[in-house]
Amino acid sequence: MTTVTLNLDTVELTDEQFYRLCQMNRDWQFERTAKGEIIIMSPVGGVSGNREADLIGLVWMWNQQTQLGRVFSSSTIFRLPNNGDRSPDAAWVSLERWLVLTTEEQEKFPPICPDFVIELRSRTDPLRPLQEKMQEYLNSGLRLGWLINPQDQQVEIYRHSREVEIVQFPVSLSGEDVLPGFMINLPMI
Repeated sequence: MTTVTLNLDTVELTDEQFYRLCQMNRDWQFERTAKGEIIIMSPVGGVSGNREADLIGLVWMWNQQTQLGRVFSSSTIFRLPNNGDRSPDAAWVSLERWLVLTTEEQEKFPPICPDFVIELRSRTDPLRPLQEKMQEYLNSGLRLGWLINPQDQQVEIYRHSREVEIVQFPVSLSGEDVLPGFMINLPMI
């Protein structure tokens, strides 16, 4: 992960300019923090890519059964209400909230914070930036988030208006009232 800091006193990157930057550089995966820092995300290796696919698949299967929302991959950038353009490893937005967006908003970077996100720490990811990213989601309206950290064999659970809960592997995680009936067991990834 590489962070590029723009001096916003001299460079003001609008949402449209950030969108165009991403479209003109499709081989690169960008994010933008709430502070305006541009992050270039490096590709993940096979183990992390497989773990991410497993997690997205589990959320997708649950959603196929419930039809309660939309599931998104790590290629989706969300324009968060409290600034920042972030791309979680897996995300879910309730159907009710998704359908409020216009077609154009759905097709570009949706201006919405997911209800649920999963961030999966890769072997080369430093932990602190991922924790800061999870806090950005919370500040923007996230209801439930999991920061899965295989290196330390733990999960940090983020909930709106509550302290972060840290649980050790093995653990059974619940979608609680955000994704009713959704459960996964770690370490299964």
